[in-house]
Amino acid sequence: MTQLVLINPKSPTNVGGVMRAAGCYGAQRVWYTGERYGYARKFATDTKQRVDEIPLEALASLADIKTAQTRIVAVELVDGATPLPFYEHPENAIYVFGPEDGSLKQDVLSICDDVVYIPTTGCMNLAATVNVVLYDRTAKSQHTDYSREFILKNRDTNNRVKVK
Repeated sequence: MTQLVLINPKSPTNVGGVMRAAGCYGAQRVWYTGERYGYARKFATDTKQRVDEIPLEALASLADIKTAQTRIVAVELVDGATPLPFYEHPENAIYVFGPEDGSLKQDVLSICDDVVYIPTTGCMNLAATVNVVLYDRTAKSQHTDYSREFILKNRDTNNRVKVK
């Protein structure tokens, strides 16, 4: 099971991008903390309307969803974090992402079981970061479907191009 937590997200555009990524990569739930997204929610750009399929809910505290069955994984460019290419994703994970205009605070990192970072020069956009982490999880999974049938089922309805 894959869940996402967005700590005080600022941009409804990014939350829309996160919802699209959640749908593309099979995340089951997205949580958010803070007040900012609640005020801007009506402006979200979830072009695939994933919010109709995937719960997007307010969360008071990360501690409220911590269980023995899941690992909480912070994604933050901090000293001591594990580079994402070397990280082995747990079966049941809750990935925690910081705000677009800040970093995860120590109290949040202290609740997390693991901290990973994407080796980039500088910080990435929130939605882009979620896409990279979920792609990495999918690419490393033994359950990923690489079949032709998968491509045919999931490509855009206007795409009928083939490699010859």
